[in-house]
Amino acid sequence: MKKYLLVGLFLSISWLDARVLDVKYKVKFGILGELGVSQAHLETNGNRYKISIDAKATGIAKTLSKNRKETHLSEGFIRNGRYYTQRYTVQVEYGEKKREKVYTVDYQKKTVSKISKKYRKGKLISHTESTLDFFGTDDLLTLYFNLPKLLDEKSKPGLYAFRAIGAEQQDGKVEIRLPKPEQVKKYTDTLGKGAYRYLTAIIYQKIFSSNKGELMIAIGKDGITQKAVLKDLVLFGDLTAERIK
Repeated sequence: MKKYLLVGLFLSISWLDARVLDVKYKVKFGILGELGVSQAHLETNGNRYKISIDAKATGIAKTLSKNRKETHLSEGFIRNGRYYTQRYTVQVEYGEKKREKVYTVDYQKKTVSKISKKYRKGKLISHTESTLDFFGTDDLLTLYFNLPKLLDEKSKPGLYAFRAIGAEQQDGKVEIRLPKPEQVKKYTDTLGKGAYRYLTAIIYQKIFSSNKGELMIAIGKDGITQKAVLKDLVLFGDLTAERIK
């Protein structure tokens, strides 16, 4: 059950000078029903921002995942309406185990350092430090929060490639596909009709036996993701994240 919480990360919003925003999503998985909830929180103050995502398993998933909880925190600065990460932290807890990853971006040296820690029953059992093979100004949170700036209404249909800190298993590669007009019906059939911008995020990870982790997304006029669907997964059907707040 460990991959479904990633769905809660795919949010994108428009930028204002100073604001606090809270958005909540419910995650469902085919015949299994509700698997979890994910809450996003954004704070901006002047040229500084803080974005956090808290996700937790519910129902049968809570038992199967040993009460899995996942927290992502991005902190950094704002320039020309874009978020630039300086520190990205990921914490995952389940049962008696806890994992933590902290990424720190050095803009002068153009490097990203990573510290990984593992705990069992509250005791540190592993500590490693490394430098990523690539440099990036986005992490997995800022990339999706920056989408309205990176891909605006004038962007042409096609495949766009980005890099995100936190996705180093695929060398940071994340792709966004903007559909052609003749492809929009596929999105409306899956995500519903409305005043939405439709796109697909491809994160190149096998999530519940999907080939590449292709997530179809509907973004509302306010720039907030309203619904996201991972289609036709083996045995259980679609994985859906839908805004409830």
